Amino acid sequence: MGKRKSRAKPPPKKRMDKLDTVFSCPFCNHGTSVECRVDMKNLIGEAVCGICQESFSMTITALTEPIDIYSEWIDECERVNSLEDDGA
Repeated sequence: MGKRKSRAKPPPKKRMDKLDTVFSCPFCNHGTSVECRVDMKNLIGEAVCGICQESFSMTITALTEPIDIYSEWIDECERVNSLEDDGA
């Protein structure tokens, strides 16, 4: 004898929240002043501060998000600062 099929509905799909595209500047510490842009045509990602006009650009892939560009900028700033500390 076989079991009867359950009439339970499948669980609803989970929605993924959108990631931020605006961040705080590592130079002037002004919140929400850095805007990250992704140019998929030229494969360039750019982060620009609207207050102090500091900028960072990098080559990107199809999977790159604005948070990746900002994180890479922060990592580059930390790397340069650590090199200056070692040299001084």
